[in-house]
Amino acid sequence: MDRTALCTLGDIAPLSAHRRPIVKPLPGDLFTVHGTDAETRWEAMAGQGYHTPNDRFFVGNHTATPLLDAHSWRLRLHGDGLEGPRSLTYADLRGLPARTLDAAIECAGNGRSLFPGHDGVPWGLGGIGVARWRGVPLKAVLGLAGVRPDAVEVLATGLDDPVEGQGHVRHAIPLSKALDDALIAYEMNGVPLPPDHGYPARLVVPGWVGIASIKWLGDIEVGTEPFTSPFATGVTTLSVKSAFELPWPATVAHGRRHVLRGRSWSGRAGIAKVEVSTDGGRTWQKAFHRRGTRAWTPWHVEWCPREKGPGVLLARAVDHNGYRQPESKPYHHMGNLFDAIVAHPVIVE
Repeated sequence: MDRTALCTLGDIAPLSAHRRPIVKPLPGDLFTVHGTDAETRWEAMAGQGYHTPNDRFFVGNHTATPLLDAHSWRLRLHGDGLEGPRSLTYADLRGLPARTLDAAIECAGNGRSLFPGHDGVPWGLGGIGVARWRGVPLKAVLGLAGVRPDAVEVLATGLDDPVEGQGHVRHAIPLSKALDDALIAYEMNGVPLPPDHGYPARLVVPGWVGIASIKWLGDIEVGTEPFTSPFATGVTTLSVKSAFELPWPATVAHGRRHVLRGRSWSGRAGIAKVEVSTDGGRTWQKAFHRRGTRAWTPWHVEWCPREKGPGVLLARAVDHNGYRQPESKPYHHMGNLFDAIVAHPVIVE
């Protein structure tokens, strides 16, 4: 099924010459801006705790952040995979039994600029954030409309402005994933969703690429056949990555003890082991990491550089399914799912 046109639900503030694609402030010490997208600087995560604060959570927009009115917002449920159509108000959604979970949202193209040639938004490694989301399991919402036994897929559509030639942003997930751990979230880190992150409601699909976690959710269609969408990336599950909480490049003093901190993550399973090299990969040391975390895993190692000059820091992780970060990544024409070990430049002075 191809859904290239969709009725817009809710009140959306019209675009104007004075409206920015992103609503929240984007100070240069927190973000690198790529047009309608804003990438979190990893040094901005230093000392921030487990969750990414809302003010420095990356933003991936296809057009511009819509300003929606929760009172007039409606979530439309329909499709031949349901017993019948249903519409929910914001109050309806808030009145259902809630669940809270920690989950990462990561753009499929995170790390694209690290490919040898790429096409698309030149993300470094900052197209990811982890938040504590609160909302209603998608399974419970679909249950209100009755899921038919022959249903196979769920197509979620956002209320942001249509992309020229492609329509509204939309993405499908298998019914099995929808009934597993997908969440319709209305809170982020203990507060209502900020406008840039999906207010009044968004989908959160743990472990999957960010495009599946549709922001400004307005329409859910359940089908008995697979859907097609121009926004499909051809990939689903997030790969294993690691990043240092350091500027790019980083500058450190020689002869002093430093604590290098970073985070590793995987969409398949939690992180089992992290290793760090401070000598370009000649030797590796095991990093101390926080155990029992699912969204991502903070870690640290100690380092006392003895020689001045340029160098690189490397970090590699293995998840509990045994997937290990590779030394290199074959070129992908869309620049998606880069997961190779990254040489983080450092200058010792």
